[in-house]
Amino acid sequence: MKAVVMAGGEGTRLRPMTANQPKPLLPVVNRPIMEHVLRLLRRHGLTETVVTVQFLAALVRNYFGDGEELGMSLYYATEEMPLGTAGSVKNAADKLRDDRFMVISGDALTDIDLTDMIRFHRDNGALVTIGLKRVPNPLEFGIVIVDEQGKVQRFLEKPTWGQVFSDTVNTGIYVMEPEVLDEVVTGRAVDWSADVFPRLLDRGAPLYGYVADGYWEDVGTHESYLKAQCDALSGWVKLDIGAFEMSPGVWVAEGASVDADAVLKGPLYIGDYAKVEAGAELREYSVLGSNVVVREGAFLHRAVVHDNVYIGPSANLRGCVIGKNTDVMTGARIEESAVIGDECIIEAEAYVSSGVKIYPFKTIEAGAVVNTSVIWESRGQRSLFGPRGVSGLVNVEITPELCVRLASAYATTLKKGTSVVTSRDSSRAARALKRAVVSALNAGAIDVLDLEAAPLPVARFHTSRTGAVGGIAVRTTAGDPQSVDIVFTDDQGADLSLGAQRKLERVFSRQEFRRAFPGEIAELSFPARAVEDYAHELLRCVDMSGVRGADMKVVIDCAGGTSSLVMPTLLGRVGIDVLTVNARLDDASPTETLAERRRDLQRLAELVSSSRAAFGVRFDPVGERVALVDEKGQLISEERALLVVLDLVAAERRGGRVALPVTTTRVAEQVCRFHGVQVQWTATAVEELTSAAAGQGMVFAADGRGGFVVPEFGPTVDGIAVFMRLLGLVARTRLSLSRIDARIPEARLLRRSVPTPWAAKGAVMRSVIEAAEGHQIDTTDGVRVVDDDGGWALMLPDPSEPVTHLWAEAHDMDTAQSLLEHWARVVERAAGT
Repeated sequence: MKAVVMAGGEGTRLRPMTANQPKPLLPVVNRPIMEHVLRLLRRHGLTETVVTVQFLAALVRNYFGDGEELGMSLYYATEEMPLGTAGSVKNAADKLRDDRFMVISGDALTDIDLTDMIRFHRDNGALVTIGLKRVPNPLEFGIVIVDEQGKVQRFLEKPTWGQVFSDTVNTGIYVMEPEVLDEVVTGRAVDWSADVFPRLLDRGAPLYGYVADGYWEDVGTHESYLKAQCDALSGWVKLDIGAFEMSPGVWVAEGASVDADAVLKGPLYIGDYAKVEAGAELREYSVLGSNVVVREGAFLHRAVVHDNVYIGPSANLRGCVIGKNTDVMTGARIEESAVIGDECIIEAEAYVSSGVKIYPFKTIEAGAVVNTSVIWESRGQRSLFGPRGVSGLVNVEITPELCVRLASAYATTLKKGTSVVTSRDSSRAARALKRAVVSALNAGAIDVLDLEAAPLPVARFHTSRTGAVGGIAVRTTAGDPQSVDIVFTDDQGADLSLGAQRKLERVFSRQEFRRAFPGEIAELSFPARAVEDYAHELLRCVDMSGVRGADMKVVIDCAGGTSSLVMPTLLGRVGIDVLTVNARLDDASPTETLAERRRDLQRLAELVSSSRAAFGVRFDPVGERVALVDEKGQLISEERALLVVLDLVAAERRGGRVALPVTTTRVAEQVCRFHGVQVQWTATAVEELTSAAAGQGMVFAADGRGGFVVPEFGPTVDGIAVFMRLLGLVARTRLSLSRIDARIPEARLLRRSVPTPWAAKGAVMRSVIEAAEGHQIDTTDGVRVVDDDGGWALMLPDPSEPVTHLWAEAHDMDTAQSLLEHWARVVERAAGT
C-alpha cells in the first residue's frame, strides 16, 4: 500500500516564516513537519510514498531526495499550477492505480494510528475513509457528521459559527480505493471535500469517517505553530525527537554545547551543535535549531529559534519565532507573537512589539521601537470583520493609520480605475477617518465618489446605481460615541460577502498593497445630486397612492443624524403634515446612550399622542433602522414592529415571499399563512438576509432589530424607504398601528445567552445535536430543535463573542421557559460553565 503526502501548500497565513520556504519544511523541534509525517508513515509500514509538490517544489525535493535516509522510497508529482487537494492526487495517478492508498497532509502534525484507520477502512468495505478529529475551534475546517457505524451523513466546508453543528472535523487524512481517481477531472483544480466527496455521498457511495484518538494539529497559523512546539515538548504527540534527554524535559541534540552555569527549565530543545553560554536562561517551551548561539545573559521563554541564529548578550525573547540565519544583537527585545523572518538583523537595544512581523532580509536599526510590521504581515486577530464591519475605539483601535491600511487593502482587491463611493455620519471622528480612507483609495488608483455626510441607505443606493464597484462608510457605533464602524459594501451596496471579507483580510494581513504610479493617482469627486436621485427613485418604486388624500400627520425624529438631509426632499413631495424633531446634524453627539435613546423615544411618544398623529418614527443616526410609536403614544417593540409591518404588507400583496431570520417568532408564519404569503427563513447574518431579499417574488424582509428591507426599491436594510412604504400602507388601509398590532397573536419567545469559551463552541454544538436525537432539527443557522407540539429552541454561537445565544418559543410562556431551561442546561454542561 502506498501513501500520498501533499506538500504543495504555500502557507500564506504563516508568513513571513513561509515567505521563502514551503510550509511542510517549517521545523517542529528542529525537524520539518513533513519529516515527522514521513516517519509516521514509515512506523506504520507505508514506505513507498508519492509527494505532491507545487510551491518552491525544488526545496522539498532537495531536502528529502529519494527518501533513502529515512528508509523510504519517495517519488514526486509536480503541479505546474495549483490543482486542489483532489487534483494534486490525480496528478500522481499513474503511481496509485494498483491498490488502495493513503493521502496525508505534509504540513499537519499528527500521530494518528494509521494502521487502525486502514483496518477500519477494510472492515467497512469503504470506498473512502476520512480521518476525523474533534477540535475546539472548527471554523477553519470541514465539519463531517457520521452515524453510529461511522458512515458519513453530511459535509460542511469552513462554516460560520452559526453553521457549526459539530466539532468533528476533516483532518485531510484519507484511505482511498484507486477507483476514486476516476471522479477527478485531469488538469483541473478539484477539491476532495468541496467537490468529490459530496458528489459521492449523493450517489450513496460507501464513505466512512474514522474518529481518531491520536494527536492532530493543523499548523496553519502562528499560534498553532507555537502550540505544536509546546505539545511536542510536552509529549502530547508521539515524535522521534532525535536528541538526548539530559534531564527531565530538557532535550539536547548531538554536538550541542551547554555551559554548566546556563539556566535550563524544561521542557525545551537544544539543536545540533548549538551553543548556550554561562548566564543564559532558557525557559519552558523554547526550541533552538542547529548551530544557534545564545550568549551570556540572554533570556528565552517559549521562543522558537530556527537554524544558524545568533542571540546576543542580554537579548530577551518571549513567545516569538526567529527565522534562520538571523542575528539578534545585544539587549534586543522581541515580544509575544512577534515573528522575525529569515536573514534579518535586529540591532542592539531594538524593541519589536507584540504581534509584529518582520519580513526576511530586513535590518531593524539599533534602539528602534517597532510597533508595526515591516513590509508584510500584521498581528493576528480572530477576525478583522465583526457584525458591524470593522469596529473599534477611535484613535485607539481605529486610527488614521489603520484606515489607510484597510482602504489600501480594499483598493488592492479592485481593478485600477474603478470607482468607490465613500460616506460618513455627522461625527467629527468619522469625518477625519474618512479622509484617510479617501487618500488611500486614490493612492491605490481608485476613483472616489465622496458623498460626505449622507445616510447609509443613500450611499448604498448611489453605489448600486452609478457603476461603482463598492463603497466604504464610516459611522459611529450605535450606543458608543467612543467607537466607530467601517462598513465595506459591494457593487450592489450590500455588505461584503463572507468570501470578499476573507479576501480583504488576507491582503490586509500581508500588507501587500498596490500603489499607483504618479500618473495613475485617481480622482476625487463630489456627486451633486445623490440625495435627489435617491428620493426620486424611492418615490418612483414605492406605492404612495392614497397618501395625499388621507389627511395624515406623522412625527419624525431624525436623532441628529443624516436622515435629516433627505427628509425635506421626500416629505415636500408626498403631501402630509409632519412634525420633525432633531432635524440637524449633531457632530458632537452622533449617537446616544441607552438612557438617552429611551428619553428621546418617550418624548416622541408624547408628541405623537398630543398631536394626534397617525404614528411616529425615530431613525437611527445613519437612517438604516427605525423605531415605531403607534397613534396612542405607545412604543412598538422591535419584534412587534416586524409583525405589524409584515401584516400590512402581506394583507395588501396577498402573495409572494418574505425573508426573515430564523430567530424570528413563528407568529410571523401564522401572519403570512393567513394572507397567502410564504416565508423564507435565513441565517442571522446581514448578508444572508440581503441575498434572500434580492430573490424573485420577495415582498418584504426584516431582521427583527429595527431593520427593514423594501425589495421593490433595493435588497438592503433601509429605514427611510420603509418609512415611506409605511406611509402608503397606513393611508390605504386606514387602520391604526395599534389596531393592527392588536389583531396579531402574542409571541411567546424567550431568549438567553450562555457564556461559552471559544474552545468549547464546537463541543457545545455537537452536544446539542446529540441531545436532539429523535427530534426534527434545522441547521439554517445554529441548531434549531423542533418539538412534536410545535415548540422550538434555537442554539446559535456568537461569531464575535464567547457566548452561545438561545431562543425558545412555545404555545405558552411556561412551556417556552421550560424549553429554554432545558437547552440552557445542555449548553452549560458542554461549555463547562
